[in-house]
Amino acid sequence: MVKRIVVIGSGAAGLTAASAAKRVDPEAEVTVITEDEYIAYSPCVIPWVLDGRITWDDIIMHDASYYSKERDINVLTRTKVTNADANSRTVTASGKVYGYDSLIIATGGTVFIPPVSGIGLKNVFTVRRLNDGKKIEKAMKDSKKVVIAGGGVIGLEMALSMRNNGKDVTVVEMLDQVIPRIADKDMAGVAQDHLSAYGVKFALNAPLRSINGTDSVKSITAGDETYECDMVILATGVRANLEIPKMLDLDIGILGGVSVSQSMRPYRNGKEVENIFAAGDVVQCESAVATGPTMSQLGSTAVKQGIVAGKNAGGGNSVSGTVASPWVSVIGNIHIAGTGLSENLAAWYGIRTISGKAKGYTKARYYPGGKELMVKIVANADTQTMIGAQLIAGEDATGRINWLTEAVVNRTKAEDFLARAENAYCPPTSMVRDVVISAAEDLCRNLKKVIQ
Repeated sequence: MVKRIVVIGSGAAGLTAASAAKRVDPEAEVTVITEDEYIAYSPCVIPWVLDGRITWDDIIMHDASYYSKERDINVLTRTKVTNADANSRTVTASGKVYGYDSLIIATGGTVFIPPVSGIGLKNVFTVRRLNDGKKIEKAMKDSKKVVIAGGGVIGLEMALSMRNNGKDVTVVEMLDQVIPRIADKDMAGVAQDHLSAYGVKFALNAPLRSINGTDSVKSITAGDETYECDMVILATGVRANLEIPKMLDLDIGILGGVSVSQSMRPYRNGKEVENIFAAGDVVQCESAVATGPTMSQLGSTAVKQGIVAGKNAGGGNSVSGTVASPWVSVIGNIHIAGTGLSENLAAWYGIRTISGKAKGYTKARYYPGGKELMVKIVANADTQTMIGAQLIAGEDATGRINWLTEAVVNRTKAEDFLARAENAYCPPTSMVRDVVISAAEDLCRNLKKVIQ
């Protein structure tokens, strides 16, 4: 009998899961149902499309016909699931009922909309899907002053994109730093200063209180100040899209995501549900660093989890491990990256921290074209294990943060990392002793002071 696999959602987790399921069971009947018009694209790239570096057509890798012809996967776009029934093992979408043997929930997340007045005014946008980007692009032509609500990574990338389009840009952030939680103030401040040099303005400790206007937005009030603007972009964080999980009465975790096992099976009343799987922004998973759950709403995590969910839905037996959530962003001429826990986030988990820092260059000092590089490593003061890292570089941040992620995931002690660490050396690519190692040396010195 042919296995019927239904996937709800066409983002990184959903399409990856569909393809993985098909590889495990080539005879399976795989159907992907999505509300989106466009599929197989990364929303992370929207700021650079608006910047004019690439086009909308460039970022769409495949359409529904590709999946039908090349992978024998049926993708239904512009189709909303209105009901999901675990007892009958069916989902209803656009009036049609689809039976399933395995169901994969990859509904992703939705932008958190602050509960303030004026949200429905013209020229107030979220930035989550390709169509969001197209709406912003259209409105940009007649806009001069833009407010970005939210100083996270997406907010900063959008701020610079708007500034490069000649707009007057103000970022309002409710906390006292940009890139809160995942970056520490000393590192995030470098990114803020870099953007300030481009002319981006900042208002910190300024929660969004209202969006003002009659038909179109005319200003916003954040904190105790009012800022004139004719466009508002909400980059206020992402929450798991729980519409389908709630229909199926699945357990929702403390962080607001679906609780899943390492096989990506959700729970209902504390017990694994055998024939349902969930992956991507909709789930909460286990932290590789701290005891307890974390949200890892990253494309790389979605793909990792989607592969496991798809394999298991197809009849496999795979597991997805804990996550350190490495991230990287290019803001102007700098890369800023992180992994594991920042000092701020570690404090939320009740972990006492010690850090080490070092500055240097991405190439040998004497080699032309080298960029400044700053590395910070965070350790658990009690266990001396490396629990996180952040770096700012003029180039080549990704390889270094991946190196540090491996140490964080393995809960490596700082002294052990330093004893084993080696870096490839060539003057055009690194200093003879990489800045990562110098930061580890500083960390070990600081840890010894605590022990003494």
